[in-house]
Order: sequence, then structure tokens, then C-alpha cells
Amino acid sequence: MSANQPYRLIISGGGTGGHIFPAISIANKFKERYPATEILFVGAQGRMEMTRVPEAGYKIIGLWISGLQRKLTLSNLLFPFKLLSSYIKAGNIVKRFKPHAVIGTGGYASGPIMLAATRNRIPSLIQEQNSYAGLTNKQLAAKAQRVCVAYPEMEKYFPKDKIVFTGNPVRQNILDINNKREQAFVHFGLHSNQRTLLVLGGSLGSRTINQSILAGIDKIIDSQMQMIWQTGKIYFEEVRKEIKGKDLKRIKVYSFIQDMDLAYAAADVVISRSGALAISELCLVKRPCILVPSPNVAEDHQMKNASALVKEDAAVLVKDSSAKETLVSESLKLIFDLQRCEMLSQNISKLAKPNATEDIVNEIEKLIK
Repeated sequence: MSANQPYRLIISGGGTGGHIFPAISIANKFKERYPATEILFVGAQGRMEMTRVPEAGYKIIGLWISGLQRKLTLSNLLFPFKLLSSYIKAGNIVKRFKPHAVIGTGGYASGPIMLAATRNRIPSLIQEQNSYAGLTNKQLAAKAQRVCVAYPEMEKYFPKDKIVFTGNPVRQNILDINNKREQAFVHFGLHSNQRTLLVLGGSLGSRTINQSILAGIDKIIDSQMQMIWQTGKIYFEEVRKEIKGKDLKRIKVYSFIQDMDLAYAAADVVISRSGALAISELCLVKRPCILVPSPNVAEDHQMKNASALVKEDAAVLVKDSSAKETLVSESLKLIFDLQRCEMLSQNISKLAKPNATEDIVNEIEKLIK
């Protein structure tokens, strides 16, 4: 394959950062290998990919599609029309753009575009981030040529002969963060000689984690610890109101953190949900972490993800139901226990798959060949 060959790829994935960031990582790696490649993203109108993808420098087209709600809503009544509209538009996009391959990382828009690809006999690849396969990906697997997975034993969801165990693609700039530590403290306006807690709730934020931090905010202020806190956009104003008037010189609050490499570089301990992408990143950055699995996910897969790490003594688990009472005290206990931090850091680093993006791009290459 010539490095100057202008390949064309369609990549679809969205709804949450867990689908979007792997999609962008794959795009970046392919473009690095084949700079002349044209890449088009397809997402769902009104979802976060419609802003995150252009921020990463790629063009995106939105489909009029959403999931079914559990109660009777106008959105549910419109669902068949949205589906039909999306299938027609997806078909037109594929015919016009003529991609060499189509990649789906999950989310509502993946279904129509992947089906349009298979109808037009275009090679397709699915990337599944979780230990429990998403509904869209399960339905598409029979028609896709390749399924890249991040966990072993995925044969229960996908045809065995299509599975490639690659791990999850992550942002490439987090692979070498140790030499960015000083830069990180300057960036966040923090002190390099104080222990730093990084609080994340996933790309959309976590109500439980935010409320738990608020419940213990005075303990955090009194502890001589620093904190970088990503609240998520929908909780940002509420959090700001709650902490108004408090001594926040060592606490930095953001709705969304763009420079995650610097956030990880500054952190001594990370509090996080246990979505697949979060876990993959934590393994790579080798940071001791406290995981608070979200109970609001299919088949409780965040608890399964977290338990897999706890079993290897590679993370601390705090249940969502008890987080308000225990999360801050567990954080304070861990962050000042340097020996335990070192052990967790060593154990989590053994689970990392740093070449995931590279391996997925290799599979796309094989499909195009």
C-alpha cells in the first residue's frame, strides 16, 4: 500500500466519550500512516460527537436518530421515521463518499451507516469497547468482516472467526505523561509538592461522584491535598453554586477537561467511573484509582470492569450506593499512603494494551487490501 494513496474511510461512533474517543484515535492513527486519507465521521444529530469530532479536526455528518425511551414519548413515536430517514441518508452518504472501509465504534448512528456499507459490499469493522457487547454492535457483527474487542471471551456475543483481541484505542498523547508533570502543574495552576486528586465522572459527568465530593468538600479543603475536578457540563453550574464562598485555591473545577494528558500527569490518584475507555486509559497512565461503577448501564458491565481490576489488586472499588458516605475518606486514606499507591500503580500497569490503536489500524489495512 502506498503512503500517498488517498484512501477514504467512514467512521461512526457517538453518544458518549466511550464511543467517540476510540473513533478519533483510530482516525488519527490511520491518518498518521496515510496522510492523504479522507476521513468522514457520521454521528447522531444533537449528540456530543457533533462538537467533539470537529474539535479534533474532522468533518462529521449527523443522522436524525436516537434510541427508544422506556416510557411513551414524542421521541418514541418519531422513532420509525427517524430510523427510515437515517437509513436513506446513510445509504446516500456511502454512495457519494465511496469509502474503502467503514468502521463502527458503537452508538445510535453506527447501525444505519454500517448496514449501508454491507449493502454496498464495503468492508466493515466493529470496535467493541466493553466486556458486555452493545446492542448495535451485536446486531451488526454477523455482517461485519472484523470485530476488534478489548476483553477476552467475547465469543458469546460475536462470531469467533471474526474476533481480534486488540484492546481499546486511547488518546495517543496520554502514552507518555511522566515527562509532562511539571508542565501539568503550571497548566492547572497547582503546586508540584502537594498530592493531587483527579476526579472524573466520564465525558457526561456523574451525579453520584459530584455529590460525594460535595459531601466531603470541607475535609478535602482541610487536607492539604489539591484537586482537579471534572464535573460534566450538566452539573457544572450546580457544583459551582454549592462551593461558592469556600477556599478553592487548591481546587480547580471544570465542566470538561480538554487536556487529559496533563490532568493524568498531575494526578497522584484518580477517582473515576469504570467505563471501558476510562479503564483502558487508567491502565496506560499507571495511576492508582478509586472506581465508582455506574449502576445505570446494561448488564452492570461497569461493575464487571471494576471487579476485574480489584481482583488483580489494581484498583480500589467504592460502590455507587455508599459513595456519598465513603468516597472522600477512601480518597484521603489512599492518596497519603504512598506504599499502597505504588503497588496499585504497578499492578494496573500490567493490564495495559498500549498498541491497541496500531493493531486496529493493521486490521483496517488488511480489509482494504
